[in-house]
Amino acid sequence: MRRTIFTAEHELFRDTARTFYLRECAPNAEQWERDGQVGRAAWAAAGKAGLIGWQFPEEYGGQGIWDFRYNAIMAEEMAATSSVGIGLGLQNDVIPPYLMHLTTPEQKARWLPGVISGETICALALSEPAAGSDLKGIRTTARRDGDEWVIDGSKTFITNGILADLVIVACKTDPEAGHKGISLIVVERDTGGFERGRKLDKVGMKAQDTAELFFHDVRVPAENLIGQEGRGFYHMMGNLPTERLAIAVSSLAAAERAYALALEYAKTRTAFGQPIGQFQANRFALADIKAKLGVARVYVDGCIMALFQGELTPEEAAAAKYWTSETGWEVIDRCMQLFGGYGYVNEYEIARIWRDSRVQRVFGGTSEIMQEIIGRSLGL
Repeated sequence: MRRTIFTAEHELFRDTARTFYLRECAPNAEQWERDGQVGRAAWAAAGKAGLIGWQFPEEYGGQGIWDFRYNAIMAEEMAATSSVGIGLGLQNDVIPPYLMHLTTPEQKARWLPGVISGETICALALSEPAAGSDLKGIRTTARRDGDEWVIDGSKTFITNGILADLVIVACKTDPEAGHKGISLIVVERDTGGFERGRKLDKVGMKAQDTAELFFHDVRVPAENLIGQEGRGFYHMMGNLPTERLAIAVSSLAAAERAYALALEYAKTRTAFGQPIGQFQANRFALADIKAKLGVARVYVDGCIMALFQGELTPEEAAAAKYWTSETGWEVIDRCMQLFGGYGYVNEYEIARIWRDSRVQRVFGGTSEIMQEIIGRSLGL
């Protein structure tokens, strides 16, 4: 089915994104996987190409364009070009609402130019060893001491944790107030007491640095608070639908890439004197995948436009994340099966896609949490 959500301007942006990924990222994929992180030069190249922070005002170096279709293009082209690791999704999909809507003019002037240029890499430190989907359960604290906040605690599963120059940390500023006592405070690189822990050895997404972070008597200026004190939980909840739609877009893009690889393999790999795609079991499997991906694409594109128009609900975003991550994993696993033993060899792209995609059902809220969100809207 022909997609109708993009304009000519979007397609020009797609060309720029594809050129960037093919030149700066795809050739480095194997090295980045070995290193466990992406080179900072790629971030600078993305900033130079205008592929970071287009949402921010022109006065800071952005383009003043709030249109999630551009975000979707970035995710789609990353998958289509076999690029890995670079956390532009976090930088463009998740971070902008925090730094645009919750910051003062002074904070914007201090932080946004570096973010947009790719010089400043961001991280969002929410998850903790004992608090993942349950953000109300965080234990990291921040107490006010004169003109400073003093932060103590730890975070884990933090994307860009090793490379990050600017970390938005969810803290309990009033430990007795439950979720109403959570605030968001920015910690900058090289702040005393701020330490990087392990770069986590993950099943997949090997090139994306994911780390533990530790805060020991970390003192930051009082003006590093973003948003309202005690309203951090609500700020986070307000941004989750966009984050979950971003995961849905990435999940679907990965499944579409896996399907393209499997279809080509089914046409060229022969067994018993014919291409394996001509066997009815394989042909039916590929037909089933095509139908599922087509239906998912229509729903996700609808959600993209709903977000652009300010109409996307948390339940719709949860449904998109749930369906694409679960169906995407089913599709990718079936595509991998078509490769036989070769699918289990790491040098084949399908193996990497399979490894990398499993986590989509976990981060941003597990599939079970998505079902709970959807279920609460049913009036039962």
